Amino acid sequence: MSLFTSLFDPFKSSILFEDPNAMAMNWKETRHAHIYEFELPGLTKGDVRLQVHEGNVLKVSGCRAEETQEKGDTWHCRERTGGSFSREFRLPENAKVDEIKASMHDGVLVVTVPKDESKKKHKKREVEIAGHDEGLSAAKGLGRFVCCKA
Repeated sequence: MSLFTSLFDPFKSSILFEDPNAMAMNWKETRHAHIYEFELPGLTKGDVRLQVHEGNVLKVSGCRAEETQEKGDTWHCRERTGGSFSREFRLPENAKVDEIKASMHDGVLVVTVPKDESKKKHKKREVEIAGHDEGLSAAKGLGRFVCCKA
């Protein structure tokens, strides 16, 4: 992922570098809910904290224990690190934050956020533009704009 893309990705847990403790997430929207699935292998529900703050910001955090290293052991590859982790993002406008439910099975945290059916998406509609165009020709009006491809 490029630096430009990572700066504007609202789901990245780190802006300038990859967080080794970042958790993978899937987000699925159904007719009645938003469903988020977080991969947290090796963790139990006691290791994870789920919070809603600022009204509609969901935060998943926790701590992964460091693996103990026995004397004489040699690590050849160690990609799963221990320590604390955190990921947060703004929930959709139609989220019923007071009715969020969560469950954890086999290292996957499933967060179900019911949708508020009264906050339906607005349909597109035409908006009339007010103003006076009298005396302006199409050529004169377009002459104000400069093309960037010279």
